[in-house]
This record gives sequence, C-alpha cells and structure tokens, in this order.
Amino acid sequence: MNHIVTVQDAVTAFESWMEPTDAELDAIEQEMPVILADVDLLDAHIVTLDRAPSQLDERRIRRARRRALAARVALVNRAAGTSMPGGAA
Repeated sequence: MNHIVTVQDAVTAFESWMEPTDAELDAIEQEMPVILADVDLLDAHIVTLDRAPSQLDERRIRRARRRALAARVALVNRAAGTSMPGGAA
C-alpha cells in the first residue's frame, strides 16, 4: 500500500507569486458590480431551466439583463474617463 504524503515545502514554495497582486485585486474590485449583475442574470436564467418562464420570470430576466448592461456601461465609462488625458470625453 502506498501512502500519500504531502510535501509542504513543494506545495507552498510558490505561494508568494501565486497570490493576486494589489493591482489585480483593484481591477476585480472595479469589476465587482458587473460580476454581481452577471450573477443575478444567471440566477434569473437558472430559475427557468426546469420550467417554462412565467411573465414574472421574463420580467426578472429583462431587469437583470438591463442591470448587467448598465453595469458594463458604467465600467466602460469609468475606464474611459480615467484613461483620457486632458479631460477629453
């Protein structure tokens, strides 16, 4: 019988560079509204997987789709506003 042994040094040797950087964490934080809106949209779709969508389900999906689109537009507008030099819009 072979025993499974974890080699702690080999597992944790690369830990410091495997963690996300501060810049990556900031980017995730900036994209969090889009991520959450996409999760809401997926939840709305998941509810209707095993049955025909009712009118209430269709409204929930439309609202979630609009929120996801609005979150993406806001993210793009924030990114465009910060990257254009001289205040050009």
